[in-house]
Amino acid sequence: MTPDPLAPYGALLAVLLVAGGMGALVSFMSAILGPRRPSVVKSTVFEAGSEPSPGTARQRFAVKFYVVALLFIVFDVETVFLYPWAVNFKALGWFGYVEMLVFAFTLVIGLAYVWKKGALDWES
Repeated sequence: MTPDPLAPYGALLAVLLVAGGMGALVSFMSAILGPRRPSVVKSTVFEAGSEPSPGTARQRFAVKFYVVALLFIVFDVETVFLYPWAVNFKALGWFGYVEMLVFAFTLVIGLAYVWKKGALDWES
């Protein structure tokens, strides 16, 4: 009798079924047991903290919104690269240390440029 090649995946299937079941159960129970107090404030449109304004959906957004979003992504990706470097810090040695200094220096130069240009001044 040959062993079943899918046997090691049984535990994974069990975890996925339990997680899916819990998600469905929580959604169902919140719909059944949750409070229902509709009001005018709760039924109004809410978009990113700004008050809805009448008009067309084709209004222009401020460029600052996109600049801040892109800056967030750039510095978020930096942390993605920083974590594996920190885990392998000893194995990389001085070469890895210098490479990370170059990487961080490049990002600091970019941050200084963006700061000098005033992209982080939300008020202006």
